[in-house]
Parts: sequence; structure tokens; C-alpha cells
Amino acid sequence: MTRLFRVAVATLAFSVSSLSLAADNFTLRLAQTWGPNSPILGETVQHMADMAETMSNGRLKIRIDASNKHKAPFGIFDMVRNGQYDMGHTASYYYKGTIPNAMYFTTVPFGMTAPEQYAWFYYGDGMELMQKVYKPFGLLSFPGGNTGNQMGGWFRKEINSVDDLKGLKMRTPGFAGEVMSELGVAVTNLPPGELYTALERNTIDALEWVGPALDFPMGFHQIAKYYYSGWQEPGAEVQFLVNEKTWNKLPADLQEILRVAMRTAAYDMYIQSTHESGVAWANMKEEYPDVTHKVFPPEVIEALRAATHKLLEQEAQKDELAREIITSQRDYLKQVRQWTNISDKAYLDSVAGQ
Repeated sequence: MTRLFRVAVATLAFSVSSLSLAADNFTLRLAQTWGPNSPILGETVQHMADMAETMSNGRLKIRIDASNKHKAPFGIFDMVRNGQYDMGHTASYYYKGTIPNAMYFTTVPFGMTAPEQYAWFYYGDGMELMQKVYKPFGLLSFPGGNTGNQMGGWFRKEINSVDDLKGLKMRTPGFAGEVMSELGVAVTNLPPGELYTALERNTIDALEWVGPALDFPMGFHQIAKYYYSGWQEPGAEVQFLVNEKTWNKLPADLQEILRVAMRTAAYDMYIQSTHESGVAWANMKEEYPDVTHKVFPPEVIEALRAATHKLLEQEAQKDELAREIITSQRDYLKQVRQWTNISDKAYLDSVAGQ
């Protein structure tokens, strides 16, 4: 049990004596994309469920099924929409084939960092726009945890030019996959449990998963030695999906308890990811000194940036809601990045090398 979890339960729990509570008990079923005992991602779901049960004095229980149980890691959207499950924990960009506008709520290449994105969700237009996308499917979507800035991936060979990307077989999901395809990469999306085997068997030449906290346990460093910093997911937000009919059946106090539990668990995932990645990277450098950290050359970054802008403009032109989301994110980033630049970035730049 994390310190944040204990504090959240202590400070956010509703007093039974001070509320007029319904006597009904509810058990919700949740399907997650992740496998059993998945670090950080799976822990986030369990923290949320524990908080909801504690704060509701046992009236709200959430039963979690990992991907080995339901056998559909990328089927969470459909299972929750169809009522097979009441809730889900997944990433919205996995479903861009069904609802293209969902992918913007995970992350956008060259877009907002995690703090900027959370600000957009809760104090900008983010939550309103996200519900506009999911409402036609009878779903509610809530931020479900952020990994922070993700790494650009594991590569068997160095990337020195845009030509080195052409024909490369790589696992990378979401809008980043569209951008990579634009530059000639053969993009595929595989569930987490298949990534190591695909890399080991040369089914793919490269992959990006998350960052040291989740990459190190997967063993990618044993096969691909070049570890690139990212551009594609500056603040990758997963999501809690809730079937709207299920939500409407809950009493108002349990809705609020669930809302608080999801929001608190999401924040806890962000700070846990930061902690665990720091620990994992230190261990990786010590235990596997042949792993080489790289950044993409300026030529590659500029090509990726140009392709990103081109594809975003195309999406904005062909879909009104996409245009609304893209414009909102772009305008918000333009404003908030000024503050990030004179605060976090200026601080890091000024103390570099210390």
C-alpha cells in the first residue's frame, strides 16, 4: 500500500455517519489490457479498487480480470461498451481503428507533458472533449494514470538518418505509428505479452513500450542495445472506461467515491512511474553497461515533427470533432508551455552538469 494510497483513504474517505447512504452494495467487473501482476499498470487498477472499497465502507467492490482471464487485451473498449464488463483499464489509442478521435487522449507526438496534459484534462477542455468522443458509445472515460515521458524505443541498429527508418519493422501504437508509417516504417501493434518474443524472433526490428520502469523487467535490453529517448509520447495517459448504464445505476455518493479513487490512483501511477524509472535506469546502467542511450539526430526529429504536423492537419480537415480536439490541445500547449519553459525547462538547463 503506497503512502499516497493511505493518505487518500484517510483524507478523502466519506464518513458513514455524515452521509445518508443507500444500503445497496455493488460489485463491478473490470477488464484490463495488462497481464496478471503487471507492475505499475496493474498496481494502479488494484489501488483504485482498494480505495473505492475502503472509502465506500465495503459497499463498492471491483473485481479485476487481467488479460489472461478475458483473452482480449485490445478488446477492452468493446467489452465495456457491450456490458460484458462494467469497467476497463486500457489506453485510448489502442482503439483508433474504431474511434479515431480517441487516440488524442493518450498522447500526441511533440505534445503536452504529463503535468500539462493533466492541466488540460481537468482545467481546460480535455474532460469535456473526451466525453464528447465516448458518449455515442455509451461510455465514460477518465484519466487512468500517466507514465510520464516515454522512451523512443529499443533498436538493434543505430538510427543515423531518415533512410535508416525505411523498411524497419517496429511496434509502436497510436498516432506515433501513423507518423512512423509516413516515414517508411513497417508499423505493427502487439499486446505487451508478445513484445519480447517478437523482438527475439526478429518478427520486429525495434519496439517502444514505456520506459525503464516497465522496459527493464521485460528484458528488451538483452536483445536490442540502442535505447532512444522519445518524441512520440511526452505524457502517455492510460484510461479508465466505465459503462454509462453501470455508472447511472450507482448512487451519487458511490459515483463520487469512484471518481476520486480513479483520479487518485491515476496520479499515484504518475509518481510511481517516475520513482521506478529512476531506480530501473540506475540498475540498468550498472548491470548492463553495453546498453547505449541515444537521441535521434536532428534530421530525424525534424522529419518526425513535419510528418506529425502534416497528419494532424489532415485529420483536422476531414473531421470536425478531431479539429476541435487538435485545436484545443494546440492552443492549450501554446499557453502552458510558456510557463513550463521558464520554470521546469529553465531550471533543468541552468543546473545541467551539476
